[in-house]
Amino acid sequence: MNTFNKGRAAESKAADFLESKGFKIIEKNFYCKGGEIDIIAFKNDTFHFVEVKSGRDFEPVYNITPQKIKRITKCLFRYVQKNKITSAYCISAVIIKENSIEIIENLTL
Repeated sequence: MNTFNKGRAAESKAADFLESKGFKIIEKNFYCKGGEIDIIAFKNDTFHFVEVKSGRDFEPVYNITPQKIKRITKCLFRYVQKNKITSAYCISAVIIKENSIEIIENLTL
């Protein structure tokens, strides 16, 4: 499986995980100039702009860099403006390792 297909498989697994935790998936792969948001989900009156990271031989969370958060933030603001979002929102991450999956909510720099 190539890197693109591995990423899409991880995003699908993350979406299923989020739904099992009560999140409603609003959109997947929202693209904007300079970036992408893997999953946009909604729970408890809050939009979650979710970055999905997976890996086997390393800690995937370390791939969420300050530059990555800045790109997500740019897309987040475009999405909020475009869709006239007035609810609360945050950046979250779903981390997938070989035998575990977890969500980290409200990432900041």
